[in-house]
Amino acid sequence: MTFNSAEFEFACGTSSQLPQSTKPEVIFSGKSNVGKSSLINKLCGRKALARISSKPGKTATINFFDVDNFHLVDLPGYGYAKVSKAEKQRWAELMEGYFDQERAFCLVVQLLDMRHKPTQDDIGMISFLHNSGLPFIVVLTKLDKLKKSEVNKNLAMIGETLKEFDDIRLFPFSAQTGEGAESIIGVINESVEEYLKDSEEE
Repeated sequence: MTFNSAEFEFACGTSSQLPQSTKPEVIFSGKSNVGKSSLINKLCGRKALARISSKPGKTATINFFDVDNFHLVDLPGYGYAKVSKAEKQRWAELMEGYFDQERAFCLVVQLLDMRHKPTQDDIGMISFLHNSGLPFIVVLTKLDKLKKSEVNKNLAMIGETLKEFDDIRLFPFSAQTGEGAESIIGVINESVEEYLKDSEEE
């Protein structure tokens, strides 16, 4: 099952350009080169819906995709050291402007590289999501880059690093084989359906 009706709608480089929130928003967040575009393309059954860049820090906008009954929102990657100070300030303004708005936040899909210990930027983002009460899951990318003997070891290492956050849900994922995609799609569908149901009852 994929979100193969997904279509790119618009990109925003500053918070003033952000459109009105009209549908539940499923947000993809992670550091530069963690594999956000590859995950989005795999979930949507497309090869180039989200552009994959070989250069970290190149995605500088919030990109909105229309997927039937929700919006898929691709945030710019964080943590790339070679970005200028002015660009980092613009990124911060954009992120703060987005999360400060009254929007239909449905689910945040936070990506981590499964090969490595979460960075301070990763932990900072997860801490923000946790403290804000935003619903989120953690997708562990690059699963196919690990040997089978390393998978459980790295899962335990990441789980230990994030133990301060209650009941965090980890989803290992391979862009190459698609392993984990079905589970992630299932969580997204459940979250959107629950959000829409709650909205109707209000």
